[in-house]
Amino acid sequence: MTHSKYCTTCGAEIRATSKFCQRCGTPTDGRARTPAGGPLLTKPQTVLPWIVAGIALLSLLAFIGGQNFRRSPSAAPSAIATTGAPTQGRAPDISQMSPEERADRLFQRVMEYVTAGKSDSVQFFAPMAIQSQLALAPLDAHRRYDVGLLGLISGDPAMGRAQADTILAANSDHLLGLILAMRTAAMQRDTVARDRFAGQLLRVIDRERAKQRAEYVDHDPDITAGLREAANPSAPAIR
Repeated sequence: MTHSKYCTTCGAEIRATSKFCQRCGTPTDGRARTPAGGPLLTKPQTVLPWIVAGIALLSLLAFIGGQNFRRSPSAAPSAIATTGAPTQGRAPDISQMSPEERADRLFQRVMEYVTAGKSDSVQFFAPMAIQSQLALAPLDAHRRYDVGLLGLISGDPAMGRAQADTILAANSDHLLGLILAMRTAAMQRDTVARDRFAGQLLRVIDRERAKQRAEYVDHDPDITAGLREAANPSAPAIR
């Protein structure tokens, strides 16, 4: 006989066999711990610091703090306070969200854990966030950039490069594609490619930004951070 249990985050009733709360997405598998606990996956716990060294922590945090997620007016407000820390309160009911809202919320949750330095939780939730983005196919440049960034954060530079290549195949001067390609190359220690993408970004920035593409407006803080990275050839290398 299958019994019910209750989510420790939102209190919703869930089946004992469920691995995630259908209401807020909190993991419930007995083999996994909550975000405040120990390892959730078998990947090394050094993954997040290793990646942050390659793409610059300050740039990533600038992106998190200023990101404007595409959402409907009725969507839940951001759970990131002006300080960059997750706010307190009842977990949002992702089961009642549209696919776009759910994708944005999971992306936001991963970024909250990045901000808090919870690498185990990043590794646990990043695959869910990636799948929620991919479920929105066909993806536009905005979504592809988000998928690529999630790939880099979760330790998958191949995913970052694939999304960057796809964006640049449609527009070789696309700012998000160039930034993602630059960061992927830095993570892979390919300094030649990193400098090539950085140089191209600096050459086209004014012309491209003037186009006021929706994704440029949405990701303006990260574009600004990317420019700082591009102009700094001594950006942190992967240790």
